[in-house]
Amino acid sequence: MSPPSDVTDKDWEAAMADADADGGDAAAKGGDNEADAMAAEWEAMLGGADEDVGGMGGGGGRDSTRVLNQDEIDSLLGFDEAGDEGEQRSGIQAILNSALVSYERLPMLEVVFDRLVRMMTTSLRNFTSDNVEVSLDDILSQRFGDYLNSIPLPAMLTVFKAEEWDNYGLMTVDSSMIYSIVDVLLGGRRGTAAMRVEGRPYTTIERTLVERMIHVVLADLSAAFDPLSPVTFRFDRLETNPRFATISQPSNACVVARLRIDMEDRGGRLEILIPFATLEPVRELLLQMFMGEKFG
Repeated sequence: MSPPSDVTDKDWEAAMADADADGGDAAAKGGDNEADAMAAEWEAMLGGADEDVGGMGGGGGRDSTRVLNQDEIDSLLGFDEAGDEGEQRSGIQAILNSALVSYERLPMLEVVFDRLVRMMTTSLRNFTSDNVEVSLDDILSQRFGDYLNSIPLPAMLTVFKAEEWDNYGLMTVDSSMIYSIVDVLLGGRRGTAAMRVEGRPYTTIERTLVERMIHVVLADLSAAFDPLSPVTFRFDRLETNPRFATISQPSNACVVARLRIDMEDRGGRLEILIPFATLEPVRELLLQMFMGEKFG
């Protein structure tokens, strides 16, 4: 196409440049409109998907989301407090404890520990020449691994062996009891609480004095079982690290007797752990009901 004769070349070039600019603007507007349409289409699709999910969830967006309260969580896990002791546990805890034998199924075991308390009261009075009161705080069934993790440190852990049963048990003496027995045996003043020193290992003197007390307790424990079945509990070793006092698999069930020893204004706790595997040779005897002739 040739320009008219009355139009100069410069005028023709300017007109063509304006036409190209108008075409570019139109194309840009068309592209913007197409992008807007695509964005609107995606938004509509996403909105529909959200509505479908809300409908499947029970009608409702955020309002349909329900959060469990603490009581419901405890009930689900089986940690809710039972109304009475005979009520069965539920949830995960019941599954975990399904193989855990309760000491209450062994009536004679509680009788043995009651006899031990009476004998220890007399023996420790003679051992310390002081007024000693021993009481049984609790008897419970617990897994060995859970017990080791619950021991408050520092403490002394005694591994002892039941010779006739060819198995082991564990005795734990807490820090308060250790310093109390050391204070009493070394002539500490009455009426003053035993000093507790942290941040250092137990000395040879402290370990020796506690070991002497442990021999007294083990002799009483043997005598407490004697009417039921003669057994000798022999001192094996003394540890301060629970990892070195492993006598059973972590998942094995054990019976734990918690004793409280008071010497006027001093004292502490002593715990005796016996795995059910150790008690297996006398299990049938422990299942019997109490007959008081032998245990008077």
